Amino acid sequence: MKYLALALLVTTLPALAADAEAGKAKAVVCAACHGGEGKAMIPGYPHLAGQSAQYTAKQLRAFRDGQRQDPVMAPMAKPLSDADIENLAAWYASLKP
Repeated sequence: MKYLALALLVTTLPALAADAEAGKAKAVVCAACHGGEGKAMIPGYPHLAGQSAQYTAKQLRAFRDGQRQDPVMAPMAKPLSDADIENLAAWYASLKP
């Protein structure tokens, strides 16, 4: 039980440390394709509002690290730090879908 509690704490620390307001500021660039409130206005572009922070962070890391290829997203994600990714993920998770 003690180890389960420790594992849960460690896996939730990044989410607790994320700053949604910093993510909102960073998301200004993302708004061109994904909308100012995470709701894309361009057909074929995904809505990000309400996505789980874990999912969004995983996808951004995959684009940044080259595990997921896309000619638009890969260069956008390349300069993001881990903190940027966590903050962006927190911002989009805080929005209503």
